[in-house]
Amino acid sequence: MLQTSSVNRRLARVASSAATFAAVMFVTAAVHAAPPLEDSATAVQIAATLEPDDTLGDVLDHPALDGFAEYVLPWYGRHTDRSLPLTRIGSLLPYHSAVDSDVVAAGLDRLIENAARGVPVFQPIYSEAERRADPALAAAGLFFFPGEPGAPFAIIAPGGGFSYVGSVHEGFPVALEINAQGYNAFVVTYRTGLGGGPATEDMARAIDLIMTRANALDVSPVGYSVWGSSAGARMAASIGSHGTAAFGGADHEKPAAVVMAYTAHADIGRDEPPTFVVVGTRDAIAPPSAMERRIARLRAMGTEVEYRLVPGVGHGFGTGAGTPAERWVGDAMAFWKRQLDRSR
Repeated sequence: MLQTSSVNRRLARVASSAATFAAVMFVTAAVHAAPPLEDSATAVQIAATLEPDDTLGDVLDHPALDGFAEYVLPWYGRHTDRSLPLTRIGSLLPYHSAVDSDVVAAGLDRLIENAARGVPVFQPIYSEAERRADPALAAAGLFFFPGEPGAPFAIIAPGGGFSYVGSVHEGFPVALEINAQGYNAFVVTYRTGLGGGPATEDMARAIDLIMTRANALDVSPVGYSVWGSSAGARMAASIGSHGTAAFGGADHEKPAAVVMAYTAHADIGRDEPPTFVVVGTRDAIAPPSAMERRIARLRAMGTEVEYRLVPGVGHGFGTGAGTPAERWVGDAMAFWKRQLDRSR
């Protein structure tokens, strides 16, 4: 449970909605609904949102995230300093910059709000039998941020050098911006410490899961896009280059668009989907020159590429909130929408 002091700080913000939440059901890691809430006090705790001065312990203990809270944090399966406030969560994201605790809290709050109204916000990617056979697969999961019913979906792979998964910075916040334009968004969390191959296999299986549940989730399986930042951009690009079947998934259509943020990735397929690219001029981890070599090769083979070189920002800027990069997600959405329009 949340600490009483944490709940009390939020009562005024949610008490007026307590009656609404009194009968709400929320989703666990096994994607089954909890029993109806018994009283309004419990409802308030389920609905209570997070603030930047709340701690990782508050996140892990939040009842709306029960059963999967550990998956929202960067280091799945590792010891967590429960006293660390969200204002310092950037210390867990060494490959990232411009980490804004208000943006982080907003992404977590959307998960909480969606869970409180019965949205299946999280599901393991692999079956229970697969996870028993290979416990490492337990690290892979899929978060759902619903947009308008029947709209296409984007699947987002956050980065972290294949050592952690930065969902709180460049997964959930990107999903919110995609939602704001009416589109569905999924954020994949994946195995780390094993390199890009297993991580991309997890993304391919996540796409399988979405496709098989598209009707139940009320998302269109047509015209999807793959998004990734840093290491996640390499995953998204690999799916775009070679398709899901090359990474152990079913054989699906290639994505309508690939969106790559600040990475270096040389592998190219025989045909490439339209690609949107963003990188900062001060990126010392994946310099613009590395991305520009890829862009030149894509354009030489006739692939449509839109390139944003953002002055004054480094690696791992997420949505770019508060930086010169802050409009890049909107630009990428416009690029994806053009591809959808052309396919109709």
